[in-house]
Amino acid sequence: MLTLIPTPIGNPADITIRAMRLFEEAELFLCEDTRNTKHLMKLLEERFKMQSPTAKFLSFHEHNGHERLIEIAPELENKNVVYVSDAGMPVISDPGQILVAYCQENGISYDVLPGANAALTAYVASGLDSGTFCFMGFLPQKGKDRAKALKKGLDQECPVILYEAPHRLEKLLSEILELDANREIFLAKELTKKYQKYYIGNATTILTKLKDITIRGEWVVVLQGASSKPLYESIDEIIALSLTAKEKAKLLSQINGKSIKECYSEIIRYKQI
Repeated sequence: MLTLIPTPIGNPADITIRAMRLFEEAELFLCEDTRNTKHLMKLLEERFKMQSPTAKFLSFHEHNGHERLIEIAPELENKNVVYVSDAGMPVISDPGQILVAYCQENGISYDVLPGANAALTAYVASGLDSGTFCFMGFLPQKGKDRAKALKKGLDQECPVILYEAPHRLEKLLSEILELDANREIFLAKELTKKYQKYYIGNATTILTKLKDITIRGEWVVVLQGASSKPLYESIDEIIALSLTAKEKAKLLSQINGKSIKECYSEIIRYKQI
């Protein structure tokens, strides 16, 4: 049987008694990083008197998931198998869904324990007034795919939750600043850890605050939902952006439905007036 077990997102005391009992009984651990999981097991043994698992530990991540599944498939049915990510709920921004799909397709029993989740924790802490939200995980790292994904997120009428690496956080805020300088943003740094910190404001105010700190650790970003009003109501607003003519043409095309070529010509004519 397979059990997907969430692990603490920071504070080890957030582990559940049920999770520790299943760790003790496990015969095989599938881990995002075996070193991190073994370290967690050691902490649980020392602080909460959990018995040391005698299980085998294998890595299972985005680069080896499909190959590893072929290797361990028989054990999913015949052994107590535990799947964990480095922190938080499995399957959220990691490849665990292929394990669930395999169990469903082959009639293998599986279970999912409730527990810590950075996205939900940050959403509650944000205080944004909405009964719904959209979770987008990590945006693509660069290029057109990143720009398209961010635009999609900013267009959502409900709050949007993102994960971002510390070395790209300022880049993300700068990108948001270009597209919607007034959008309210909530940042959660190092949730449940000693140096947990919240930041609230628009991109400009938050970037100013971040100048005085070293940007490290895990970050969750919650964006206020878009208003029904379009981000830009006139070509004047688009012309004023610090973008190339081609980038402005793409943005204008998304707003008015015209081809990028038509919009590019329109922008060039406008600049010549």
